[in-house]
Amino acid sequence: MCPRARRLTEGVSHRGHTALLAIAFSLSVLSQVLTLSILPLAGLSLAPGATLATLPYAAFYAGAAVASLPASLLLDVFGRRAAFSLGASLGVAGGLILTWSLTRWHFGGLVLGSFWLGIASGFSLFYRHAAVPLAGKGASALLVVFGMAAMAGLAAPTVASMAEALATPMTFVGVAAAAALAHVGSLAATAVLPYRWHRDPQNGHAAPARWRPFLVPTMIGALGWFVMTAVMGAMPIAMVGCSLSNGVPGAVAWHVVAMYGPSLVLLRCPGLQRPVWMTLTGCAFIGMAVLSFGLSNSTAGFSISAAVLGIGWSLVSLGTTLWVHSSGPSRWLLGLHDGIILGGLC
Repeated sequence: MCPRARRLTEGVSHRGHTALLAIAFSLSVLSQVLTLSILPLAGLSLAPGATLATLPYAAFYAGAAVASLPASLLLDVFGRRAAFSLGASLGVAGGLILTWSLTRWHFGGLVLGSFWLGIASGFSLFYRHAAVPLAGKGASALLVVFGMAAMAGLAAPTVASMAEALATPMTFVGVAAAAALAHVGSLAATAVLPYRWHRDPQNGHAAPARWRPFLVPTMIGALGWFVMTAVMGAMPIAMVGCSLSNGVPGAVAWHVVAMYGPSLVLLRCPGLQRPVWMTLTGCAFIGMAVLSFGLSNSTAGFSISAAVLGIGWSLVSLGTTLWVHSSGPSRWLLGLHDGIILGGLC
């Protein structure tokens, strides 16, 4: 980067850095919502056998898990701008492969595109880790980044509907193309991030890791992510089985809004920003969501269970993220945290 451009990016305030992270993360989440809303049904349509129908969905999370530790190391070696831009670029490529596969009804391409989009999602998970140090000891930057992503949930049904209308009569092609385009927006935001900023997490040569504050929230987070993914993977198929296919995008959208909306409430209530309390409350919400899902047979019922599940996931994710950061982890430990969380989903 030329000296003048470097001065411009490094002159941006911490608030500006938070805004860029929030924009990039929300667009990445939009792409993720669009992708995951079609993968279960696309896999069911294109798979050569019923046993392979969930492979694209699993490939997405496999890509996210595989990317977690390399993403953390690349952040140290190349800096945030290069690492996050690489992740967004892979998302663009994955979305294009997914689009091509759906036009050609190519199952192998569907799996590969899903995997690459998952890698991009794994990189984007580090936006939340990058946001935590910006607020010092507070959680405000993390909550802003998460809260902005709620807009993705609100926009997803409209974006999906418009994209599908433009791609008619090809099914799911418009949504896949929109997922690729969302990562183009993330790439534009990450391209102007500074190489590094102050209040960085410790590097790999920091003090020895404290394992208990790392392992406990990591295991709880892994369980929360596993339950959330299992339920949301089964929900579209269950709704189709109940002749409620038109309600799938809405249920997924409410789930995403609930995944990130609680952070806006917590932003206004500093007294509630306690990692352990947030984590345990989130676990209770996830339990209620599982029970509700098992009893649902209407669009409203599935939407409520998806929303409650989203609230639970939000509190667990925020709580465990802050909990892990309280131990002053190195970057590779943060990557290991995300890798363990996502590895159980494959």
